[in-house]
Amino acid sequence: MLKTKLLNYENYDQAIEILRSGGLAAIPTETVYGLAANIFDRKAVSGIFTAKGRPSDNPLIVHISTMSMVSGLVTEITHKAQALADKFWPGPLTVVLPKTDKVNNTVSGGLNTVAIRMPKHKIALDIINKLGIPLAAPSANRSGGPSPTTAKHVYDDLYGRIDAIVDGGPCEFGVESTVISFTDNAAKILRPGAITREMIEEVIGNTEVDKAVYNKLKSGQTAASPGMKYKHYSPKCKVVIVDGRKEQYIEFVNKIGGGNVYAFCCDEDIPFLKIPYISYGGENNLLEQSKNLFDRLRYCDTINAGIVYVRCPKKAGIGFALYNRLLRSAGFEVINLER
Repeated sequence: MLKTKLLNYENYDQAIEILRSGGLAAIPTETVYGLAANIFDRKAVSGIFTAKGRPSDNPLIVHISTMSMVSGLVTEITHKAQALADKFWPGPLTVVLPKTDKVNNTVSGGLNTVAIRMPKHKIALDIINKLGIPLAAPSANRSGGPSPTTAKHVYDDLYGRIDAIVDGGPCEFGVESTVISFTDNAAKILRPGAITREMIEEVIGNTEVDKAVYNKLKSGQTAASPGMKYKHYSPKCKVVIVDGRKEQYIEFVNKIGGGNVYAFCCDEDIPFLKIPYISYGGENNLLEQSKNLFDRLRYCDTINAGIVYVRCPKKAGIGFALYNRLLRSAGFEVINLER
């Protein structure tokens, strides 16, 4: 077993040397913690898949610190991609563009495209800047489980499997970046995040949402973006989304409760519940829900919950990203109380 180094703001320069020598280091970003490796070191990148237990056809996101790093990775930057980068980088937006041969197939998951973003976190940017090399950095957790939003989450999942963990505090947004692709200069969201469809359309106009955001991939269908697999972000317990008005949700969980059943609810629901609960924030505070989501899903396992019924978040703004993560966490099991 590796002896994983635990680093912080004072000594994270050690992570730079680890990455330079082909090692793996978990680093903080504004979205979730990423498991970083030098993208040009095929062995190091392969180590990411081994440490996470990640399927090899699931593409990785490349993290950069300057626009100059993009030119050697892609064959072209479309006008719309450039406009979005100018507006939202550094920040939680990933663009998918045609790749050059410098990006090996291990990074791209066998696709002819590469996903790139510029994180908005001092430590991540400083590490990439000092290395002078882009980093592949998927979420620093065991594949399929809830993503890590604190260094402790990474420790719980990957201690002894990677070389270092850099503690940069809790993540600002708590859900992964928005991923957007461009075909014939048309834009399509492959994974929603904190940069919302509405924000994107203010910059480049009409933007589609891929059907896989709402639905599981068909058998044999290739994932064009991380987070598109059927089951993802899942604790060990069973997760079911309950879609309906607040009063309907409360009545439903109170009737169905019993045994090892929990309401995964909003703060405002608590006074009316007759069963155990786990709250993930105020019903109108979507950013709070976003920051808390993965931590609360992880908490389900620490209390050995059997089944949790999640009050469906609002599906606008960043709430759409929450809904997408919960759909995959629940394996697309939704109870619609309006029907």
